[in-house]
Amino acid sequence: MTLPSTPSFRLDGKTALVTGGTRGIGLGASVALAEAGARVTVAARTAADIERVVNEMATAGLAAGGVAIDITDFDAVREFVGDSEPFDILVNSAGTARHSDLAGITEPDYQAVMQLNLGATLFVSQAVADKLQAAGRGGAIINISSQMGHVGGPARAVYAASKHAVEGLTKAMAIELGASNIRVNTVCPTFIETELTVGTLSDPAFRDWVLSKIKLGRLGRIEDIMGPIVFLASDAAALVTGTALLVDGGWTAE
Repeated sequence: MTLPSTPSFRLDGKTALVTGGTRGIGLGASVALAEAGARVTVAARTAADIERVVNEMATAGLAAGGVAIDITDFDAVREFVGDSEPFDILVNSAGTARHSDLAGITEPDYQAVMQLNLGATLFVSQAVADKLQAAGRGGAIINISSQMGHVGGPARAVYAASKHAVEGLTKAMAIELGASNIRVNTVCPTFIETELTVGTLSDPAFRDWVLSKIKLGRLGRIEDIMGPIVFLASDAAALVTGTALLVDGGWTAE
């Protein structure tokens, strides 16, 4: 009898690009992938933030570099990716939220959220996938979505719309890229305590409502997202594509 062997969760020899990689979930992704053995390129707009993160990771013995880039400048993205070696792993973590009730939504808020949450996810993925296909290499694209890509919420129409769109984009990309062995999935967190959510969660009534929806009874932590990202990037998820990994504490179970 030959026993099956568990596929590796290690990422040694892989290269990874993480957008929004200096803060919040993106920082967690950068660290998690590097801890698993990948050589990580941290992408963000602010050079000082990149330097700080890369230096901290180097001190911890993790392989990382960085690029200061506005990922909504799609020409700049294509130029950067085109001049780089193919990235085996892409984590589209950069995102934003501008919450208001339906009557208060403005065109600038709509454009800003859609340009970053959906547009950058599409065009960074396109550039990375094109480079992988040209090199004849497979890879893994992980889009940071949200539980709000599966449900709605008060004062979150534009944000929820952007994340629902990311879910549809992910499925369509998985269909097109499957023949090239490029897997595309989403990670869908509940409310994670980060710089992006601190203002919203400071409202006691809203915080209580959030906790009432999370069946495990606590807010998410960045560490809760790190394992799922490594899983989806690794050979352990070799047959996983076009799907969503909900890290929502049971929010969407009802």
